[in-house]
Amino acid sequence: MKLFYADHFVLPLPPGHRFPMEKYARLRERLAASGHFGANDFHVPAAASDTEILRAHDAGYLQRIVRGTLDAHEARRIGFPWSEAMVERSRRSAGATLAACRAALDSGCAANLAGGTHHAFRDRGEGFCVFNDAAIAALTLRAEGRVERIAIIDCDVHQGNGTAAILAKRPDCFTFSIHGARNYPFEKETSDLDVELPDGTGDVGYLDALDEALIPVFASQPRLVIYLAGADPFEDDRLGRLKLTKAGLAARDELVLSECRRRNLPVAIAMAGGYARQIDDTVSIHAATIETARRVFTSPQQSAP
Repeated sequence: MKLFYADHFVLPLPPGHRFPMEKYARLRERLAASGHFGANDFHVPAAASDTEILRAHDAGYLQRIVRGTLDAHEARRIGFPWSEAMVERSRRSAGATLAACRAALDSGCAANLAGGTHHAFRDRGEGFCVFNDAAIAALTLRAEGRVERIAIIDCDVHQGNGTAAILAKRPDCFTFSIHGARNYPFEKETSDLDVELPDGTGDVGYLDALDEALIPVFASQPRLVIYLAGADPFEDDRLGRLKLTKAGLAARDELVLSECRRRNLPVAIAMAGGYARQIDDTVSIHAATIETARRVFTSPQQSAP
């Protein structure tokens, strides 16, 4: 199973910044120490090119990002101070999801150890998201003729508003988001399927809703799934409200990945959000997602009925 990681993912931030940037390096270290992944499983992704980015984003927005000419409002919406390192991080993160998609089409499953930047719109970024990696990957694969239909299964606690907006008029890209109804973003977009959950939804309610929602997702007949496996539905997440336990999140991953495997659907995984009060909890949840994917996609396959 190929895992895509670059040191560029860890962007230096001002002291006290609330984004847990170190989780990416710690995730790579955790997986490398697990005994289940060797040095040859980790790959440095290429940065997404202008051509690839422009399939999902406006030229003017890309130029403002690259040149550092965002106005103060645009910069505040993103939440990261501009720097050349920020630009490179954003390109590499998008490139890693695209690389994971290509690897998944070849071998069944692959993962970006960052990504899931689903709040980036065609003409703006927000919520710590600069370029929308899932939209860039989906539109690039379609442009290349690599796959006919793609489904994005977004299990971050926040709605994938940018993804929904960018892909709104694409019948070949099915967008699904299961998220907190009262959580950010407070003005939601319309995905092909949205499941909004009340504050305090725990494991049972979440898993029942997800299981039911996967029926129309798979009925859209995707030939590739991009899975945003956010850690932020966790009960001790600072920005989440859904109260899932680690066992519940593990069951979520098992459900999504096993159903994809049963249908012979390749899956590219992106980590998306995670803001637990203890960063080790976020790292553990992300690592468990990758471990589940490794186990599911190396076990004997059962065909769908």
